[in-house]
Amino acid sequence: MTHDLTDPLRHHGDVDAEPGLLDFAVNVRDEAPPRWLLDRLAAALDRIGRYPGAADDARARAAVAGRHGRAPSEVLVLAGAAEGFALLPSLRPTLAAIVHPSFTEPEVALRAAGVPVHRVVLTGEDGYRLRPELIPAAADLVVVGNPTNPTSVLHPAAVLRSIARPGRVLLVDEAFMDAVPGETGSLAGAAGVPGLIVLRSLTKTWALPGLRAGYALGDPALLARLAAHRPQWPVGTLVLEAVTACSEPPAVAEAGRAATELAGHRERLAAELTVLPGVSVHGPAAAPFLLLRVPDGARVRAALRRRGIAVRRADTFPGLTADHIRVAVRSPGRAAPLVAALRAASAVEVLL
Repeated sequence: MTHDLTDPLRHHGDVDAEPGLLDFAVNVRDEAPPRWLLDRLAAALDRIGRYPGAADDARARAAVAGRHGRAPSEVLVLAGAAEGFALLPSLRPTLAAIVHPSFTEPEVALRAAGVPVHRVVLTGEDGYRLRPELIPAAADLVVVGNPTNPTSVLHPAAVLRSIARPGRVLLVDEAFMDAVPGETGSLAGAAGVPGLIVLRSLTKTWALPGLRAGYALGDPALLARLAAHRPQWPVGTLVLEAVTACSEPPAVAEAGRAATELAGHRERLAAELTVLPGVSVHGPAAAPFLLLRVPDGARVRAALRRRGIAVRRADTFPGLTADHIRVAVRSPGRAAPLVAALRAASAVEVLL
């Protein structure tokens, strides 16, 4: 199957982040994984001369299960959370409700498979708040991000639970949840919610976009349906090692410290951007990025690019406009050029 790369739903931040630009378009925490993780992966290279075995898979699933208080049978290791979205047609839904604005790959996969899709479009005027009554009663698959990309909204766990019901699959994309201090609102450990699948990613916190590592959590029978058409050996040895390593207690503790630090950086960046003329910052924000609204957004993005800065255009997300941009949260020192460039662009707008 081929994809139309001109489809706005296939646009992602890596397209905006051209080499040589300061990257505020991609939400990866660091430029490379930490040294200890690289060492673990390097040590695993000795095992790539043989096929990934059941023991490697079992070890990874046990580590994830221990991290979230689940049984190993409730874990499915994936080639990135994106693989989980690509597998959604295997569930054979008759009507999928996708909560937007949000990551667009679930809709791409479902539409390509001929699954009817209903967009539940949340609005900025309502704080992008998810109201369960907006979900069609006939939807037997509901997809929602938490915290949501690109709005940075964290939906309450109780609201998400209220959407679940027998006969419906509720897929919660928690790709950015490990960037939330205490993982407030996570359903990763909620084994008793009917039809729940939670997707998690290692990409952002551990700087592993090139490895494609993630996992799904859910009822074993539901995960078996999701995985029904996967090929043999769907994930490699290095992915299994990364999932194992990043689920162990020292890594979980490190991610928790990083989430707390990031929250402070986000608060400072939001405060610095909010005072700029014409710049609106959506809040409260919970993810490692901020959604901004600026007058004449296409001009602002072009002005930033001329200053060597890449941001994520957000008009490719259903429900947003050309005046919306998403910016990754960085440390104050790394964020300073972005703030200065937006200040200059705002000043030009005021003069105009």
